[in-house]
Amino acid sequence: MSPNVIEPDAAEPRDAGDFGSWFAAITHALDGDGVSDVPCGECTACCRASQFVEVGPEETAALAAIPRSLLFSAPGAPAGTLVMGYDQHGRCPMFHDNGCSIYADRPRACRVYDCRVFAASEVYPREPEKSAVTATARRWVFTYRADADRRRHEAVRDQAQGLRAQVERSARSATPPHAIEVAIRAISEIAVAGS
Repeated sequence: MSPNVIEPDAAEPRDAGDFGSWFAAITHALDGDGVSDVPCGECTACCRASQFVEVGPEETAALAAIPRSLLFSAPGAPAGTLVMGYDQHGRCPMFHDNGCSIYADRPRACRVYDCRVFAASEVYPREPEKSAVTATARRWVFTYRADADRRRHEAVRDQAQGLRAQVERSARSATPPHAIEVAIRAISEIAVAGS
């Protein structure tokens, strides 16, 4: 399968779960208090999307599992932070036999990655190599237990759209943030605001 091929059922909606529960879980994961529990099924789009994966110096299990030759100093990151690139097909070099070969010891970046942040913010990756992630993310549909959860979701979308518009208007931004950075910032700002 090509790294950017979208699975045949790409148009079918996927249950993203209750927004309020998801929002609480993702904010805890982003704060370093947990991991994301994404119902990926057989989807491996994020592992095949030409993504760089940061590995912190404290991630001893991941560092032991990843061959040193695949790790490089992460520019602009705290001292000791490394980054793992991807192969010529855009796949994570730890992706083998349609799965993660170091899943139990995968880096924190992989443990907290949740493509539902794109659906929550309605900001999707635009890069062609991330088309499978975008297609998957567009399928997620949240449910709501309370009107407050629906309003919080609307606040996240509004915040993300405002952030994206601000970045696009700014001529000073030589390298605009990636969609995931905008989505996470919007989620974090709404969490802090308590909306």
